[in-house]
Amino acid sequence: MNFTQTGIVSGLVLGLAATQGFTAFLVTLAVGAIGLVVGGILDGRLDLSDLRGRGRGR
Repeated sequence: MNFTQTGIVSGLVLGLAATQGFTAFLVTLAVGAIGLVVGGILDGRLDLSDLRGRGRGR
């Protein structure tokens, strides 16, 4: 199991544990997406260097 899979699974589990009521689906979806992004960064499949901007390199 790589970091992306671990991130999405842990995000979904934490989201399910933290939710109750009507907004359970939306909170679980958001936490799962955050877990997926963090796992992608840790796996090296997602590169956020383009989002930082080019102002630092000048």
